[in-house]
Amino acid sequence: MSLDSKSFLHIALTLLAAWLAAELCVALHTPLPWMIGPLLITALLTMAGAPTKSSIACRNAGQWTIATALGLYFTPEVAHLVSGLWWAIALAIAWALLLGWGFGAWLYRVTAPRLPNVSKKAMRATCYFAGAIGGASEMTLLSEREGARSELVAAAHSLRLLIVTVTIPFALQWSGLHGLDNLPPATRVVDVQGLLILMAAAGVGALIMQKLGRANPWFLGALLVTLVITVSGHTLSAIPQFMVNAAQLAIGVSLGVRFSREFLHTAPRWMGMVALGTFALMAVCALFAVGLSWLTGQHWVTLVLSTSPGGIAEMSITAKVLQLGVPVVTAFQVCRLVAVLLLVAPMYHRLYGGKTA
Repeated sequence: MSLDSKSFLHIALTLLAAWLAAELCVALHTPLPWMIGPLLITALLTMAGAPTKSSIACRNAGQWTIATALGLYFTPEVAHLVSGLWWAIALAIAWALLLGWGFGAWLYRVTAPRLPNVSKKAMRATCYFAGAIGGASEMTLLSEREGARSELVAAAHSLRLLIVTVTIPFALQWSGLHGLDNLPPATRVVDVQGLLILMAAAGVGALIMQKLGRANPWFLGALLVTLVITVSGHTLSAIPQFMVNAAQLAIGVSLGVRFSREFLHTAPRWMGMVALGTFALMAVCALFAVGLSWLTGQHWVTLVLSTSPGGIAEMSITAKVLQLGVPVVTAFQVCRLVAVLLLVAPMYHRLYGGKTA
């Protein structure tokens, strides 16, 4: 069997296992069954040594589809509502930067003494970028440029994302705190011709973002184009539910394959501290969300998703499925992602540039 044939087989079998897990989660009425089921089964199989594989094309298509679906929530009225929260978004960005720095400083304090073969400067960079609340791939790349142990950074972000993505949806479903802030999309009607035009336009936006070298191009590019179309008052089509489900499955698989067998052996104390710190992050973010809710009048559960230390796609999907202020969550998460990508490296140089401890 050729290498390409073997890769295709591994991708197909991984998707099959993910689909079966999703159907099981649907039967069990778990939250976000089409993302959490594939994520967990893929992670478990990968750590067990199974030859799981994620398709980059499938992941990109998943982000493209989800972003297009989210963009449909930004009607002119909703866009006006969100734009009025610019100051709260700015406050949340400042909070995320401060929290990420604090998390990194704490990681350095509790883990650096246990890794004697790593220089203090390398460990400082490792902890700083592992603590930053940003995209895993982007933070890993930035950490490499600063001489950090990038494998620890990547493992930290993967574990944090897994914990947040699984914990928050289950907590919200079991508590009954869902369906409380349901802002409807511009349309619920699927029009085949309109759907093709909408997806093509969103795809062009994604390709342009990719050509420009932007982070998360298939998400941000598609979201931006769909948002502009919807804000202008045009309603081409809704996104069929089967496409949304398939997109969640693809994203879940792309997260699950990060947990290789080597992941289990990655500095156990480091991973333990990351896990402990992640639960603490979620707790303090929830408190921050309650305070922000009092200032803005937005439901505090919506702001929990808006300010949580999770990924943009995962938290936006959670908001969509659980009907919790999709546009507000998406706007907060997108703005935070962009701001962190722009500011986290300059902050590091400002705080630790030229230091050895």
